[in-house]
Amino acid sequence: MSVETWDYIVIGAGSAGCAVAARLSENAGSRVLLLEAGPSDRNIWIHLPIGYYRTFVDERVNWKYETEPEPYLDNRRIYWPRGKTLGGSSSINGLIYIRGVASDYDYWRQLGNKGWGWQDVLPIFRQVERNVRGEDEFHGAGGVLGVEEPRWRNALSDAYLAAALQAGIRRNPDFNGAKQEGAGYYQLTEWGGRRCSAARAYLQPARHRGNLRILTNALTEKIIVEHGRASGVRYRVGETEHVAKANREIVLCGGAVNSPQLLLLSGIGPAAHLREVGVPVVHDLRGVGENLHDHLQVKSVYRATQAETYNDFTKTLLGKAKMGLEWALKRSGPLTVGGGLVGVFARTRPELADPDIQLHFTPWSTEAVGTTLHPFPGFSVVSNQSRPQSRGRLRLKSPNARDKPSLLANYLAEEIDRTTAVASLKLMRRIAGQPALQPWIAEEINPGPAIDNDEELLAYTRQVSGSIYHPVGTCKMGSDHDPMAVVDERLRLRGVPGLRVADASIMPQVVSGNTNACCIMIGEKAAAMISEDRRAA
Repeated sequence: MSVETWDYIVIGAGSAGCAVAARLSENAGSRVLLLEAGPSDRNIWIHLPIGYYRTFVDERVNWKYETEPEPYLDNRRIYWPRGKTLGGSSSINGLIYIRGVASDYDYWRQLGNKGWGWQDVLPIFRQVERNVRGEDEFHGAGGVLGVEEPRWRNALSDAYLAAALQAGIRRNPDFNGAKQEGAGYYQLTEWGGRRCSAARAYLQPARHRGNLRILTNALTEKIIVEHGRASGVRYRVGETEHVAKANREIVLCGGAVNSPQLLLLSGIGPAAHLREVGVPVVHDLRGVGENLHDHLQVKSVYRATQAETYNDFTKTLLGKAKMGLEWALKRSGPLTVGGGLVGVFARTRPELADPDIQLHFTPWSTEAVGTTLHPFPGFSVVSNQSRPQSRGRLRLKSPNARDKPSLLANYLAEEIDRTTAVASLKLMRRIAGQPALQPWIAEEINPGPAIDNDEELLAYTRQVSGSIYHPVGTCKMGSDHDPMAVVDERLRLRGVPGLRVADASIMPQVVSGNTNACCIMIGEKAAAMISEDRRAA
């Protein structure tokens, strides 16, 4: 068994892990090992923006998790794609660039997490961005993460935006500006018409550094704790086992699934559960795997009157060739579209201070992402609740790191989540009924006109809804007064020095929107805090 020693070991090369490893390695005096369980990001579908439609179901770059039967979703198992490659989920996601609202982060701060309020994190978001709009109060232009306007839109997407405005929703050209509420086109993490994943943003510029080693296909099986301190990791490449020691710190960046799973495999978590699955207890930490929550999406599907949708563009070899040629020659066209073209952030109740639902308009229709498009012209709109209140948990199924963990989101367990889902379907119908969009709609396929009251809309939600792929919360950040907090405001694991967690798992409450931008910010902030603490020591 080989043993190597590093200053820092970063586990997981996802949205946060890439940022942590790249920033720590900027100090030439620090040796950094970055371990990634998946392969390199050479897959062409990673770099083509619309390629997420392929990687969504590709087990070579995707963990392809699935929940336990969800009791409030008619006992259906819900599919959870998570990235397993350099860049993690930023390499397979829908590219939508959303930070959330100021009150998301102010709430984190109010929970006792000093340094995580909106005014604390906004400078980090600005620092990270290379926004095509240039620098202003809310945006940066000199960062590593490319953020662009959509490079393609058509008459149907313009009609959907116009219909949203007719429905009483204000126009918002910047969801990441002064206010989130409104309707507009999404910005995407693209640059030059190619996906700008965390790997492209952070690792490509850092690869030449002699003090950074990026090791792929390396599954970390255990964090080694000696004399009460995290001192190293055991990982496997193929069938060969290795040990790496950390002189300074280990930073766990596996995401909302893999981070708590690895802690549990290492004997860090609820003692009763660890004993139940046969893992020796190293540190009893109740909150590991708790507080699991996710954005639940429910979809409306429409048959279109005109052949202006992806369903039509992809019917023939000529149509596919035309899209490919436009991307190859101009880096534009339908292949540059992400997981939503037009977005809407709205309030379902007037007394709310911030939007509580998010809509994604897409100019295609299918039964489920990753499956064949409908043979007729069609488009879809999906909604999700911004701040769901239902909570689930993650548990081990066995002490084997290769076995997937047990996931239960408990979607729709809380009444407010159920009423919000129904209200979002009603809003989608209100937008669809506006004059600007009516000429485009031949019929509503789902839910369908026969479903016309709250009880039936809720039943429909239970039957067809699924994840919109934003699981968070399983290593919650919190104060000393929170018995379920796993990390403190410096992201240090409670009770085990030498170990931090930096990824979506630390979010006490999911942000109001897509989570990738926030995860990158968490990685940047973690690296900065580690460097600060090192200098202060």
